[in-house]
Amino acid sequence: MTDPINIPFWLFVLLLIVTAVAVLDRVLIPSTRWFIRRRVNRLIDDIGSRLDIEIRPFQLTKRRVLIDRLIYDSEVIEAINRESRIREVPRDVLQAKVAAYAREIVPSFNAYIYFRTGYWLAKKVARLLYRVRVGLIDDRNISEIDADSTVVFVMNHRSNMDYVLVAFLAAERTTLSYAVGEWARIWPLHTLIRAMGAFFVRRNSKNPLYRKVLERYVHMATKEGVCQAVFPEGGLSRDGLLRKPKYGIVDYMLRSFDPELDRDIVFIPVGLNYDRTLEDRSLLRTLDPTAEKRSLWFVARTMAWLMWKWFFLILTSRWQRFGYACVNFGSYISIRQYCRQHNVNFSRLQRQQRFAEVKKISEQLMHSIEHLIPVLPVSLVAAVFVRHPQTPLSAFDVEQHANLLIDEIQAKGAPVFTSTRSRGQNLLTALQMLRIRRMITEQDGKFAADPKSLDVLTYYANSLSHWVTERPPSEV
Repeated sequence: MTDPINIPFWLFVLLLIVTAVAVLDRVLIPSTRWFIRRRVNRLIDDIGSRLDIEIRPFQLTKRRVLIDRLIYDSEVIEAINRESRIREVPRDVLQAKVAAYAREIVPSFNAYIYFRTGYWLAKKVARLLYRVRVGLIDDRNISEIDADSTVVFVMNHRSNMDYVLVAFLAAERTTLSYAVGEWARIWPLHTLIRAMGAFFVRRNSKNPLYRKVLERYVHMATKEGVCQAVFPEGGLSRDGLLRKPKYGIVDYMLRSFDPELDRDIVFIPVGLNYDRTLEDRSLLRTLDPTAEKRSLWFVARTMAWLMWKWFFLILTSRWQRFGYACVNFGSYISIRQYCRQHNVNFSRLQRQQRFAEVKKISEQLMHSIEHLIPVLPVSLVAAVFVRHPQTPLSAFDVEQHANLLIDEIQAKGAPVFTSTRSRGQNLLTALQMLRIRRMITEQDGKFAADPKSLDVLTYYANSLSHWVTERPPSEV
């Protein structure tokens, strides 16, 4: 009984590994998981008590459960059966595709990552790059919103920084679920974005089965009260003008809305603007059909160079932020009130009638957004040079023309940004920013627009063009 047993060394190592795995599986991992869950639950309770719009149970439901709900949704099953009959494809094949679509779309919201990582990161990045300001917000107006409502922030899309900026500014009030494009599916970025509650959307997909799965997810999230942020333009503005709205996401939200039975849906229009949009030249380049397509290697190399350059400037204390990033929040639109005022019940409307009402609401929201977009110093100075493209101007002339422009648009109700600095200081700073970026040239104390950069100056001037001339939204 006490005699030693000789075993091969490899078997001894294997037994050690099996023992270690057993200890981890039965003792350490459950206790660690319990500890982490306890901390996360404490965080959720603490944050939930401070948020105006609490985290919904839907957001805390396991992702696997949400995917199953989506796959076996009655309307999705009906769509699978219809596609199977029309295309003569086995149901199992279509069911597998639906499962793949569901896994692609459904987020895996993590409150701990959202508030401990995402919020911290968004705050640091936004404040590192810009002087962040909230121009207009009516706290009393927002406090009137029923806490049980589904709140949807509807905003213009100037930059990919929009996601970071609004998430940072809204984090004191609620969590936001974004619809993000396919650009965000890059590994490992997609894991963080999905944990932040964003869901992925194929913007131009014509696949009816995919669109049904997306529609049902948006319907589920909206019905469960998840606070969302959407860009009705469907993509970034490429010339600085508002694009025509796309009605798909709004239609998904309202398609089966019953004002007497469902929780209210509240749309809050939001206008954003930047003194410098990081993608300005790249966006304008997409408008040139003759422009040579840049490779992924070129993009990565350029991005790496910019990151190194910015890092070096920060290390040497020469870093200067890119001016102001400003957000304006408008008055909300309650869909329940809208339905009662117009005697409308979306759940009972035929497709054509429903879409006409969705179009009215979307255009009303776009009109509100257009008149909320902040007028910033760089946009004003750029507009001056666009108006006088071949005239050399002194700093005094630029300031005088800008002041006349401000008086003109303020008389029409334009939200011209004001800060603690004087108007003249802001305009001179904007003038120097444009000179540093070589969009204007200086000679003998006179400034003039660089002909090669006139399109970029026009891009910034276009953010206030609707106050100056009656220009239609961009067709791009």
